Amino acid sequence: MQVYNHYGMSQVAAAFTAALGVEAPRQANVPAEPLMQLLRDSFPGGVADKVVIYNPDAIAQWIYQKYTPDFLTVTAATQLALPLKTVMPSVTPVCFGTMYTGTDPEIHGIRKYEKPVIRTDSVYDALIRAGKRCAICSTVGASMSRIYLERDMDYFVDYETDEEATAKGIELIKSGKYDFISIYNGWYDHTMHGTCVESDEALQVMRDETRMFGEIVEAVKESYKKDNVFLGFCTDHGCHDNDNGHGTHGTDMYDDLNVLHFFGTIRNHD
Repeated sequence: MQVYNHYGMSQVAAAFTAALGVEAPRQANVPAEPLMQLLRDSFPGGVADKVVIYNPDAIAQWIYQKYTPDFLTVTAATQLALPLKTVMPSVTPVCFGTMYTGTDPEIHGIRKYEKPVIRTDSVYDALIRAGKRCAICSTVGASMSRIYLERDMDYFVDYETDEEATAKGIELIKSGKYDFISIYNGWYDHTMHGTCVESDEALQVMRDETRMFGEIVEAVKESYKKDNVFLGFCTDHGCHDNDNGHGTHGTDMYDDLNVLHFFGTIRNHD
């Protein structure tokens, strides 16, 4: 029997903005209560100074459950593992459209694998209105490099490798200039499509992605010593092997829809 997670992918966007004391995107769903409780328990008024969201692609809940020791870097830096059900079709631009607008695909407009600029109010729009500085780091051509363009924010989205995009994110953290940073990593997704979801190559890339999250956390600790910080390890969808033995996703099966987001807080002042 397949059991789908209770909270939905549309219930994180409003928490991303709340973490900086900013109103939610205009059409966003209500935030997941466990996430809001984490903010209230961690920071005065539930508000941090900085937010860093790491977006590894296609890390299914079942992958975490089967390979839990490989995620120790993630679990050591976070206090909340939030089970979420992503949206259909469970493909990257649709899911990231929902993650950062807090709306269903019918509202943000991406309903298949395509990468138009989203016009629906997003986390970035809400933060920009409040005077917050935002940035996205991504490999060239990835969904996150395209669907939130044309905002008054900074884009570092022409990198050939995920290592380079992540390194740029770490550079931005060290600069201290930004209030909200999204760092996309599509390495596992790309690798499992070319092999299978549990190939040696794909699993090694998955481990590399968790290592990179650890490097992000260390940069946050070193660079934001006077700031309260909210961290997220937030994937878009899950994965499974198709009949040809290659990794894929996009269906309404448990393996594709159920994901875990991990959230952590670092408190450096009252």
